[in-house]
Amino acid sequence: MKELVIISGKGGTGKTSLTAAFASLAENMVLCDADVDAADLHLLMNPTITSSSDFMGGCLAVINSEKCTKCGLCMELCRFNAIRKNSEQDSLKVDEIDCEGCGVCVDLCPEQAIDFPVKTCGEWYLSETRFGPMIHARLGIAEENSGKLVTLVRREAGKLAESRNADLIITDGPPGVGCPVIASIGGATAIVIVAEPTVSGLHDMERAVRLAAHFKVPGMVCVNKFDLNPDKTREILELAKERKMTVLESIPYDPVFTKSMIQGKTIIEYENENGNSSETCRIIREIWDTIISSPVMAQK
Repeated sequence: MKELVIISGKGGTGKTSLTAAFASLAENMVLCDADVDAADLHLLMNPTITSSSDFMGGCLAVINSEKCTKCGLCMELCRFNAIRKNSEQDSLKVDEIDCEGCGVCVDLCPEQAIDFPVKTCGEWYLSETRFGPMIHARLGIAEENSGKLVTLVRREAGKLAESRNADLIITDGPPGVGCPVIASIGGATAIVIVAEPTVSGLHDMERAVRLAAHFKVPGMVCVNKFDLNPDKTREILELAKERKMTVLESIPYDPVFTKSMIQGKTIIEYENENGNSSETCRIIREIWDTIISSPVMAQK
């Protein structure tokens, strides 16, 4: 099966809205929301959760007061100052927020008085949507290991696609170029980078292009709201051509995106229900046709 991952160098470019529009045009596919830190594809998909599972990632040090002799060695070893004295109870305690889960205190405690249980960091879900099945997740507040959760979500999407004989996985990737993005594009068939015509949009899109090149993932570039700054749009398209990225048609600024979002619909659905056929929808359909007919997506 093929996997198309939609990413953006920065947040707010319209990546999720475009992913949702692609979902309404695709056939026999599985949806995957890999933006686990700030998942929002479900707001447009209105999924019905059929099963949920805990995501276990990372460990948290816990001091066993019955074994602890209060020697203070763990306080000296902790580089994050996460272990402190509890004067009221005359004991040592680990601050859950400051603890990075490195395990140094666990390994070097002379009394073996520190436990290191795996903690629940979030949940992942199997859901049904009006466009097909969807795998998505929610990382807990201030939790780490988002890269691991992205990997898990993509793996489960692959299993689901195989079990249902789906031809395609459409993945809404995270913004930026950090660990979650790296975890979302490795092994993908192709990526689409959605950029906006701003100074930061150009800068961050360039980083995303370099990241795709590093992992040898074929990339395509689409400029959203291109008419807000034609000069920056031109720079983005020139950069894409220089880096040998496939240039998709640019999308104009269109308030209908927001109107459809408010109603929990994709722009394609919104236009169809209102009996309209806007230029924006025509462009999105053309972009989708270009993507699925591209050599990398069309090859067996």
